[in-house]
Amino acid sequence: MQGAQPTVLIVAAKWWPLSARLALAFLRQGCRVSAICPPAHPLTQVSGLDRIEVYSGGASLASLRRALSVCAPDYLIPCDDGVVAQLHAVHASDPQLRPVIERSIGRASAYPIMASRLGLLTLAEELGIAIPRTRPVTSIADLERWRETVSAEGVLKADGETSGHGVRIARSFDAAVAGWRELQAPMTRMTAWKRRLIDRDPLALWSQQHLAVRAVIVQELITGRPANSMIACRDGVVLSMVSVVVVASEGPTGAATIVRRITNERMTRAAELIAERLQLNGFFGLDYVIDFETGTPYLIELNPRATQLGHFDFVDQPSLVAALVASWRGVPAPLCADPVKNDFLAFYPQALAAGPSLTELIAASHLDIPAESPNLAAELRRASWPERRPLARCYHALRPKVYSAPVIFADEQGLVPIAQRARAEATVSAFAGQ
Repeated sequence: MQGAQPTVLIVAAKWWPLSARLALAFLRQGCRVSAICPPAHPLTQVSGLDRIEVYSGGASLASLRRALSVCAPDYLIPCDDGVVAQLHAVHASDPQLRPVIERSIGRASAYPIMASRLGLLTLAEELGIAIPRTRPVTSIADLERWRETVSAEGVLKADGETSGHGVRIARSFDAAVAGWRELQAPMTRMTAWKRRLIDRDPLALWSQQHLAVRAVIVQELITGRPANSMIACRDGVVLSMVSVVVVASEGPTGAATIVRRITNERMTRAAELIAERLQLNGFFGLDYVIDFETGTPYLIELNPRATQLGHFDFVDQPSLVAALVASWRGVPAPLCADPVKNDFLAFYPQALAAGPSLTELIAASHLDIPAESPNLAAELRRASWPERRPLARCYHALRPKVYSAPVIFADEQGLVPIAQRARAEATVSAFAGQ
């Protein structure tokens, strides 16, 4: 395929900006790009796409199969965990589509491990990667044993959730029991319909029917700061990766809004070991907590899809998109003519939405506005399309959304003002995938 023009299908169900940013990056690399997404998604504001298929909430799996057939992509780029779960389902039921799915995300033998928090961490421990002490929780008796042998505190996490929704930090045994009961309960039909009608999640009904089992783990609470890596790989070989520590986030278990690029040999080695063992393709992310005392990065979870770091071109490093496309074509990845020169990255529009508490940090960072796409930049500053609809406005008038206050983490380079250091000394573990 050397020198050919790859065709890419971006698959997005959630209203996250990262899918549109990746589409722009693939277009810059000369790819032909199509997308499947809900109506009025940010991807619809990206000029130059070959076609956009609608991700139907009433028949999501059928619409995904149709997009794969109509667009006939060389590669798929899943942008959220639910999409990956549906690709696994398509792989299991449709042999004709298996080659493009495996070419895009890796061998089928890796899917059960990627879908299980416990399975991934068990593998990581076998590979010699540092992880927090972790146990499965299937009953209150498991929590009692955890309290007796490990700690009265812990972080409970459920499979199948992202962005902190499946994470509960428990400071006591009673809080742990309450968190487990909440997390292990299957999604109710009422919740599924709320996500379908109010949040406009095209996967809500399918997930309620097909992802009913919610395995829960408890992890040791590590005193440290969140960090993560996004990796581009092919046939189990790491092509390139970007690692960051979190400077600011949406609450203690929410997505990062400002990060700082770093190099960490243990994080690099962990990515290489996991990619090789699972024979991964495309993009994946690894989340860590870096211990304040020892500097050890403890791996806490894997995101089996693209995260927020894939489109950045740096002075010394082409973007992960550029590295992946270059590998497909069999040519070196080109350096960008206008790279990011700042290691501090403020995600647009999430950093601005956090309010005035991040003003000084944003000013010292590269604010990632998509200047080449004014329509997208304007759309991202608005509330998402589901939140602008009358039904959602009525719902949230009766049940207002609860927003977490921004968490700012102290930085050894002195970027965070001294007055904010008290808030910055956050204790976190199991920082959710971004």
